[in-house]
Amino acid sequence: MAILSAAIAAYHLVKTAGLVANTAMFPVLRPASSPALAPGGPAMSVHGAPRISLLVPARDEALRLPRLLPGLLAQPADEILILDDGSTDGTADVVRAYADPRLRLVPGEPRPEGWIGKNWACHQLAQAATGDLLVFCDADVVLQPGALDAVRHELRRQRADVFSVFPRQLTGTLGERLLVPLIDETLLAFLPHRLLDRPIRAAATANGQLLAFTRTAYAVLGGHEAVHDRIVEDVALARRARRFGLKLGLALGGELIQARMYDGYRQTVAGLGKSLRAAHLGSDAVLVASAGFHVLAYAAPWLLWRRGPAWRAAAVLGLTERLLANAKTGRGAYAEAALVPITPLAALPVYAIALRRKARWKGRTYP
Repeated sequence: MAILSAAIAAYHLVKTAGLVANTAMFPVLRPASSPALAPGGPAMSVHGAPRISLLVPARDEALRLPRLLPGLLAQPADEILILDDGSTDGTADVVRAYADPRLRLVPGEPRPEGWIGKNWACHQLAQAATGDLLVFCDADVVLQPGALDAVRHELRRQRADVFSVFPRQLTGTLGERLLVPLIDETLLAFLPHRLLDRPIRAAATANGQLLAFTRTAYAVLGGHEAVHDRIVEDVALARRARRFGLKLGLALGGELIQARMYDGYRQTVAGLGKSLRAAHLGSDAVLVASAGFHVLAYAAPWLLWRRGPAWRAAAVLGLTERLLANAKTGRGAYAEAALVPITPLAALPVYAIALRRKARWKGRTYP
């Protein structure tokens, strides 16, 4: 028992150290006109600013588009394309209600066999786009004025060919608060930002909620066609970028880019469950081990509080990790730390979906 408690405490120490390091290192988007960003950035190309295409795949997003579209139209994009991916809820009608010469509705073609729906939608958007910089944006994202300029500035500052943003995650229900913050916590604990420049396969990551490519880089990668059957296409694209010698860039969205990914616990479980298997090497054994370990690491220390200082340290560090992640992302919501001991139990249905080997999302079933 002493060895186990020491191992759990050591795990938390490593995770906390990663969060502390990224508190200083991980960049957060800020308005491009901020004096703090002016010095040191690369000069603009002599040819001026690139032509920018904002690209949104949309399937049954009639409820989310009214939150998304005003933010898109406030950006200095040269064109804004929304692809209607076989929606049945009036998604196309919502887009048509907005009058802006830059906004164009792209009717989606039937999905070919073997393609993941989002990848097929993004492939069609890229073919329809005319920009030099392709910025793919999910329908659950909200862009504040200045967001696109900040993305362009940070992409140049990091000299990235492929650049993505982890939006500030918004949550509205207890179920979302239990699970959604794990995305930020995992990123900030286990990916020191400087590892993006190292030849480490696991450090090659990206986030499809907002993912930007130079046109040249997208062509080199083979675009979404090259990962057409990958349900976690963003990470697959990042790893291809590393393989082809392209520069990756990452930032947090801060005040400028936010997202509410899911509505309620049930949708959160389904959404996270469809991607979890790929994150665990497609292995049942790894999934089961991961589920058990997280129960030991976060729930057990509170039950074993009196069994020694290592268990108490693990319990306190588990709360500290959530506080650090929420502080860095700007979410606040520090009371969420009280949910940490029950989070691994709330995550068990997510693992159960991953163990089924098939996931259902937006009316489609994927392996």
